[in-house]
Amino acid sequence: MAGTLDIIAAHVDQTIRTGAFPVRMFYIIAAGAIGLKNALNGGPGIILLGIFIHYFISFSFTLLFFLLYPTITRLSTNKYLNGGLFGLIVWVTMNFIVLPLTALPDKPFVFNVQAAVGFLVLMVVFGIPVSIMVHKYYKSGINEAKRVTETMKGSYK
Repeated sequence: MAGTLDIIAAHVDQTIRTGAFPVRMFYIIAAGAIGLKNALNGGPGIILLGIFIHYFISFSFTLLFFLLYPTITRLSTNKYLNGGLFGLIVWVTMNFIVLPLTALPDKPFVFNVQAAVGFLVLMVVFGIPVSIMVHKYYKSGINEAKRVTETMKGSYK
């Protein structure tokens, strides 16, 4: 879900900023792996590669948060704060580690309004939804574990 919200937000942002729907967004995502020239000259398979890469990255970050959640909640139990900080960490990781390692042309990072909007949107459409879903999962798991424990105690009486 968060990956879908993220790509929708990216399309909306590009459409607002450029005035045109970004028909080549998945080509650009795929270009990170195969280079810009190869991606832009490709066909439908490149779109599928871009979709795969996008969701693979989204899933990887979500899985990381899911696995670290029990540790994260020792520092803060606020799922909204945790999600916002997670979104910020994802944004920093993508901009300063992942994107520089891709086959995309190098461009210097400039913190401007576009960058600020980017990280705020990522916090809201990716970090917070992931945090809410993971919190709900762990909370239901804890409640289920309590119910099973209480049931087991009752059966021994």
